[in-house]
Formats: sequence, structure tokens, C-alpha cells
Amino acid sequence: MTTEARIPLSRERVLRTAVALADEHGLAAVTMRRLAEELGAEAMSLYYHVAKKEDVLDGIVDVVAQEINETVARLDSGPDWKSTARRRILTAREVFLRHRWAPALFGTRSSTSLAVLKYYDSLVALMREGGFSHDRIHHALHALGSRALGFSQEPFDPGPDASAKVPAEVVAQLPNLVAMLSEIAHDDPDSTLGWCDDQAEFEFGLDLVLDGLDRLRGR
Repeated sequence: MTTEARIPLSRERVLRTAVALADEHGLAAVTMRRLAEELGAEAMSLYYHVAKKEDVLDGIVDVVAQEINETVARLDSGPDWKSTARRRILTAREVFLRHRWAPALFGTRSSTSLAVLKYYDSLVALMREGGFSHDRIHHALHALGSRALGFSQEPFDPGPDASAKVPAEVVAQLPNLVAMLSEIAHDDPDSTLGWCDDQAEFEFGLDLVLDGLDRLRGR
């Protein structure tokens, strides 16, 4: 009689299980107890590899950022800095579309992932090679914001039927905003990472920033 060899726990295995759990059930499902169940281990045994839940959350940011870096590194360079940057950013976005919970998590971390910093370091290198000064690159990173990583941070999310939820007395005070929200529609939910962050909206904003930066590059 033989018994199946048990796969030993490791930090990498715990974190990759956490990513898979978030992909399938959402970030709220990532708890120490649920992770232990998924791994077939005692909850206390996880603490040999991750200090607490916050350590898990920091760790899965690293996992996703490393996936972005590995994916982007496989790209060939384009004919100029702008086309290369665009491809890199849209490729990073494809990773986030596989992990739709990740954009919200990235903005909550109190410490910045080294893998995220490496992503930005390579973007700075690309822009330096494209003729930008460090001062221009600094401004560019501020202008791009989270778009440099592949998602947009929206200022607010009124929900799918915002105009229907607004009381009549408020509608009277916000006629232009309500009129706009009643007309817009995002028809491709598979390309969306948040309200008004579908692929078309993302590329529209990205191209505005990249085109503007390219015009400033030689000044």
C-alpha cells in the first residue's frame, strides 16, 4: 500500500494558492482559514511561511507584479518609445484582466512591492532611451498615474444605473452629470477593471497622455 506524497508548504505555494482563490472567489475569500483548507493544512502551519493576512496581501501583489514583469519582458521593442510603452502598458493590463481583484488591492498597500518598482524602473529606462530628461519622466509618471501599470483609478463609482438611483431633488441640481450617466454604456464587461475602466476608455486616456508626452519630449 502506497500513500501519495504530500507537497510541502512554502511561501510561494501559499501565495499562489491565495491568488487562485482570489481569482475564483474574490479577494474577500482570501483568509488564513480558507487558505489552510485549500492547502489541506492546519491554519497555524501557514504562519511559518506568512506572518499574517496582511503579509499574504503584500505577497500576492508581488506575485501579480512579477507576472507582469515576466510577461512584459517577453515583448519585442517597437519602432519608438511611445509604441513600446503602449504595448508594455496594455500587456500589463492583460495581466490585471486575469486578476480583476488586483487593481483595488494595489492601491491599499502601505509598502511598495519591489516587483512593482522594477516595473517602473524599466519604464523609466525606456523613456530615457527615448530622449526624455529625468524631470520630464518624473512629470510623465505623475500624469500616467496608475495607467502606467495598466488600470485607471476612478474618483467615484456611481453604479450601473446611477441616474435611476438619484433622487429627483438631486437630479435637478446635477442635470448635466445625470444626463451624461444616463447615456453612457460600456458594452464589453470582459475588458473592464472598474466603472469606466473598460478597454476603450483606458486606451483613450492612455493615448491622450502618451501623445502629449511625445510632443513635449524634444522641448
